[in-house]
Amino acid sequence: MNIFKNMISSEDELRALLGYPSELVQNKVIDHLDKHGLEFISKSPFLLMATSDKNGRCDVSPRGDAPGFVRVLNETHIVIPERPGNRRMDSMRNILSNPKVGLIFIIPGLEETLRINGHACIIRDEELLKQMEANGKMPVVSIGVSIEECFVHCAKAFKRSHLWNPDTWMHKDRLPNIAKMIADHAKLPGMDAEKIAEALQDSYTNRLY
Repeated sequence: MNIFKNMISSEDELRALLGYPSELVQNKVIDHLDKHGLEFISKSPFLLMATSDKNGRCDVSPRGDAPGFVRVLNETHIVIPERPGNRRMDSMRNILSNPKVGLIFIIPGLEETLRINGHACIIRDEELLKQMEANGKMPVVSIGVSIEECFVHCAKAFKRSHLWNPDTWMHKDRLPNIAKMIADHAKLPGMDAEKIAEALQDSYTNRLY
């Protein structure tokens, strides 16, 4: 049952309400990495990766490491190392059925972001994987991206959210209790919030790479 009312059903209707992008916005999109894109990626320690499967089921997944962890092969190809995770492999399973991918690169303290859209694949080129070794460990696989669009996204979302302003950050005591959240969702016998907190800490301490 759909509880939403008065839904927009066409782009014409949407444009009548919100208008069209400016000439600057339309022209800022390029199809490769220039010197500015290269600098941005070299200073970014974090990105968000959007994928979907062949049926359109979507997923957004974070990737992070030391600044410049994404390797640039040339102006239209980059490689994202796949570090150890929870083995759900949502992004990679999606890529196998639908290679289209969207990326947002973030630099702490900078409110503008860099967006890249393109096609992705999963690679296990050992020579390339060795170049992305971290803490003495080489990724088993990595994600290669062929760039089709590259552009700067404006800072409005970050300005409205005050994301980088420490004065707006909640005290740790007010933050969601993640271990309890997982325990309540998973409902596994013998796995209470305390045990899950211990497991998370062990994972964060011993299995980052």
